[in-house]
Order: sequence, then C-alpha cells, then structure tokens
Amino acid sequence: EVQLEESGGGSVQAGGSLRLSCAASGFAFDDYAIGWFRQAPGKEREGIACANSDSTNTRYSGTYYSDSVKGRFTISTDNAKNMVYLDMNSLKPEDTAVYYCAVQPQRMIRVTMASMCLFATAFDSWGQGTQVTVSS
Repeated sequence: EVQLEESGGGSVQAGGSLRLSCAASGFAFDDYAIGWFRQAPGKEREGIACANSDSTNTRYSGTYYSDSVKGRFTISTDNAKNMVYLDMNSLKPEDTAVYYCAVQPQRMIRVTMASMCLFATAFDSWGQGTQVTVSS
C-alpha cells in the first residue's frame, strides 16, 4: 500500500524559507514520478513541482515547476531514504496553502511532467497535506 506523509509546514514571514518533507513507503520509490501540489482556501489544487526520472522513458522524464514558484522552489529526492523534499525560498503570502505530495507509477505515465502538474487527477496517491502560512 502506497503511503505518503508530509511534514515541515508551519508559519513563516515573507522572504523566509521552509523545507517540506514527504516520507514514502509501501512501494518501489525509484519507479514513481513525484509531485508537489498546493491548495489555498477557495481555490483549486495547483501543481507546483513535478519530477520523473525514468531512464527507460526519457520522453516523459524531467522536472517541471509552475511559473508561480519557478526559481524559488526546488523539488528533490533521497532515494536511499524514500524521501521527497520541497525547498521553498523567498516565500510570499500568496504561497499560503496546504501542500501535498503525490506519486504515480512511471509505467502509467505517457505525458510530460508539465502535463502531470496541470491535473491533480494525474496522480493516484496522495499524502494528507501540511499547512504553510506566510505572513507579510
């Protein structure tokens, strides 16, 4: 059973930094694409960073960042620890949201990471989310 658990959220002032973590278990971590999404109150869930490292299918591999976070956020993994991270710098009040990590088996992916990040429904497995609040 795929299990994902986010942590690292909290309150920070504008301009500050946070590192979100996502602990993964129950599946072969190396064989999955990963994504970070966020959802602010009253808004749809937004894909902000999606990454896939599939040496057998380079057409659908790569890393995508939404324009809203590009240059400020970085997605990374520690495969030995089955961990996914989202480093967030230069935080803005508009970054306030619940942040979710998600995974999808590489064998099921036939689109680019940009496309995967467009639709939350592209990912089948989700964590419970962690709240990030940025004050001005």
